Amino acid sequence: MTDNAAAWDRYATAYQEQAALPTDVAHYGPDAPTETDLHLLGSLRGKRVLDLGCGGAQASIAFARQGAIVTGVDFSAGQLGHARHLAEAEAVKVEFRLGDLADLAFLRSDSVDLVFSANAFGFVEDLGRVFRQVHRVLKVGAPFVFSIQHPVAQLIDEEAEQPLLIRRSYFDRSPLAYRRDEVDFTVYPHNFADVYMGLVRASYKVETVIEPGPPAGGPRSAFWRDAFAHVPRILILKARKEGN
Repeated sequence: MTDNAAAWDRYATAYQEQAALPTDVAHYGPDAPTETDLHLLGSLRGKRVLDLGCGGAQASIAFARQGAIVTGVDFSAGQLGHARHLAEAEAVKVEFRLGDLADLAFLRSDSVDLVFSANAFGFVEDLGRVFRQVHRVLKVGAPFVFSIQHPVAQLIDEEAEQPLLIRRSYFDRSPLAYRRDEVDFTVYPHNFADVYMGLVRASYKVETVIEPGPPAGGPRSAFWRDAFAHVPRILILKARKEGN
C-alpha cells in the first residue's frame, strides 16, 4: 500500500493550485456546498476548534477569522508547509501539528468545542480510532462535523464514457489505489454503516446526514467528472459527543 503522507508531500503544490480553495468559508469537498449553504457549525467566536486533515488550512483560516482558537492537524509536511505560508499571508494565527489524525495526545480531554474535517478520512484505515480520540478531546455535547468521500462514488469508473459503469462491489472494503498527477494514493472505503455505527459505538449522537448533489450551474472544480452528476460524491455528518 502507498505511503499516503509521502504521496501528499509530493502532490501538495499541484493540489493547492488545482483546488484553489477559499479562506473565507469552510468547505466540505470539491463541487459540494460550503458552510455558507449548510450552517452546521454555528458561531465560533472564542471557541477552540480542531481541524483534522487541515491540508492547506483554508478552513482553519476561515475559523480563525471568525474568532476561533484553531489547531490544524495533518499527516503531510508538504500540506502543512502550504498551510503555514497561507496563514501568514492571511495574517491569522493557527497552531499546526504534523501527525496521524488519531494522534491527539497533545490535547487535554474535554477541551475542544468543535472538531471539523473535510474529505480527509478516506486516507484513514482505522476510522474508529479517530472517532474515539475525537470523543476524548471534545467537550460533552460538542459537535463533530466532517465530510468523507461517499462510498457510492467509489463504485463507479469516473473516467468511463458510460458514467454508471460499476468497477467494484459496495461490500468490498479492500484498499483502493488511484493515481493523480503521477502520484499514487491509497484510500480506504468506509461504507455508510461503518461510519454511522462507528460513531454510535464511540458514544456520539448522529444529528445530521447530508448527501449533497453538485451545486446547480457550477462552476466546476478541476476534479469534476461528468459521472459525478449521477451519484453522490460527498457524505457529510454532524454528530455530538455524548457522556464520557
